[in-house]
Amino acid sequence: MNRYNTTAIITCMIFMPLFAYAWDLGETGTYHFEAINQQVYVMHGPLEEPNKKNQGFMNNPAIIVSKTGIIVIDPGSSHLVGKQVLAEIKKVSSLPVVAVFNTHIHGDHWLANQALREAYPEANIYAHPKMIEQANGEQGIIWLESMERMTEGLSRGTQVIAPDHAVIQDNIITVAGAHFRIHAMIPTHTDTDIMIEHVETKTLFLGDNCFYQRLGRFDTTASIHGNIAALEYANKLKMAYYVPGHGQSGSAESAMLPFLHYLQKLKQVVKAGFEADLSDYEIKAKSAQQFDAWRNWSGFDVNFGRHINKMYLEIESLEGF
Repeated sequence: MNRYNTTAIITCMIFMPLFAYAWDLGETGTYHFEAINQQVYVMHGPLEEPNKKNQGFMNNPAIIVSKTGIIVIDPGSSHLVGKQVLAEIKKVSSLPVVAVFNTHIHGDHWLANQALREAYPEANIYAHPKMIEQANGEQGIIWLESMERMTEGLSRGTQVIAPDHAVIQDNIITVAGAHFRIHAMIPTHTDTDIMIEHVETKTLFLGDNCFYQRLGRFDTTASIHGNIAALEYANKLKMAYYVPGHGQSGSAESAMLPFLHYLQKLKQVVKAGFEADLSDYEIKAKSAQQFDAWRNWSGFDVNFGRHINKMYLEIESLEGF
């Protein structure tokens, strides 16, 4: 056996544990943590809505492996999902989880806190103060019920474990030798969003301020104008790596700018239609072909019209109507 074959075999043996026994969700796919740089790993989840087949799992849980511990960002949607995410974490490192960050209130990102708190009760959970307030209130219950309904009962038994440490714009959190800078420009996707910068690797976790190959919803607390401003700000940070809340991670060009360009196009088209005295449904019909670049994204058919309506209402409000 020559040295090139030996090297190939050794390389396979090193990386095999990360994917050989990955979390198997049947026809939905298999999922494991992928290294995007020397310290950061992301498990890129399915792009469809939570359902029974995907067990409610759809987001991008991420971990930072630091000197003495692991920091988790958005562990997932339920107790069951959290346990699976923990099992995949242990394939990457035996270090303990020492901290968790939740990017916003939508339960597909944080209801798995329960599993992490059970396994690592000393780990702090960080989030925007508005998210902490909402998770401890009606929104926490609403998301529990919603996830149980969408998974046809698979998430039953999940309990609300809200974040317990508030962070705001420009806070720097030091955990296990790693440094995290908080970027919060609410409202954006919701009125609870934070983006988290891992300083050492120049990685920015965008939460649902950014999607790739998927279009999500904007609820009543959201601001599409604010979301555009947040992504323009994120682009100016010139990070090396960008991790969206859903979809593949990568450079700004590959992972973030496609969604920013979608939102900018949405604003341009709706503003022009508004000034031409068109209704939102007329704008949708006249402009549909301008969005062909995003037509194959998961959720486009359901959410495109809603996005037109949301932007229309925002422009109407800004114009003083």
